[in-house]
Amino acid sequence: MASLLTPVPDAPALLLESEEDGERTLVLADLHLGLGASSDRPGGPPEASGSTLALDLVDLTRTQRAARVVIAGDVKHPIVGTPPGLRSVIFDFFSLLLANGIGAEVVLGNHDVGLVRHLPREVVVHPATGVVLHQVGIFHGHCWPSNRVLRAPRLIVGHLHPGFRLAPSPDDPLGKRRCWVRLELTPPTRPSRRRRRHIAPRANELIVLPAFNPLAGVEALNRERPARGRSFLYGRFLSRGTARAYLLDGTDLGVLNLPPPKVPARATDGARRGR
Repeated sequence: MASLLTPVPDAPALLLESEEDGERTLVLADLHLGLGASSDRPGGPPEASGSTLALDLVDLTRTQRAARVVIAGDVKHPIVGTPPGLRSVIFDFFSLLLANGIGAEVVLGNHDVGLVRHLPREVVVHPATGVVLHQVGIFHGHCWPSNRVLRAPRLIVGHLHPGFRLAPSPDDPLGKRRCWVRLELTPPTRPSRRRRRHIAPRANELIVLPAFNPLAGVEALNRERPARGRSFLYGRFLSRGTARAYLLDGTDLGVLNLPPPKVPARATDGARRGR
């Protein structure tokens, strides 16, 4: 059976609803707990603290009647290690979800090294290669997902922190707004004969989630090439189809004219021979 994918209005979360049993799941990415943290404020600024984000998520699950939450990577912000003050922030974040009867699952992202030991045991953890739920593949986007994920008819990914640069305003002097990206893909007509570790994606659609943390950096896809750390997702997926951007309120920003990915120059025969 297929499933329904619906962006939650004015929120950086996606509602995944199974048409088979009606189960509802909220999918989000890039919490970056601890972003902007200090010694006296290990959870980060109030608007992006672990408690604030957890309460926001509880409210979203109630309004959307979702039974569980799946986080597509980057639960925490520090890439290397987890500072002592942040460990309780992470644990308390998930404890609040669980206390409200919300199931919690995590697909590991590039920032999540060492995360598992600080999670409540009830949290289900999936590897960075992703997971398939109701025929939808979910992964973070910093490395190749599993072939099982790549065979899914639709894909959900985070990592990119997509945004759109608009005219600056007093509330947003940089003019960067978080946005969704929907990518129409053309699945290969037949498998390649070349033996590769990873198959070509079979999906018809890929959705890039905006960062859930409001203070996380934003990649203005209409003005700049994604940063080096996100070039894998950009080169392997975004540049292979037709992408449209949408603001969180649903405003259609149109087709993204993404520049082609950089292709490393091949060495000439003379260079290979040392000439």
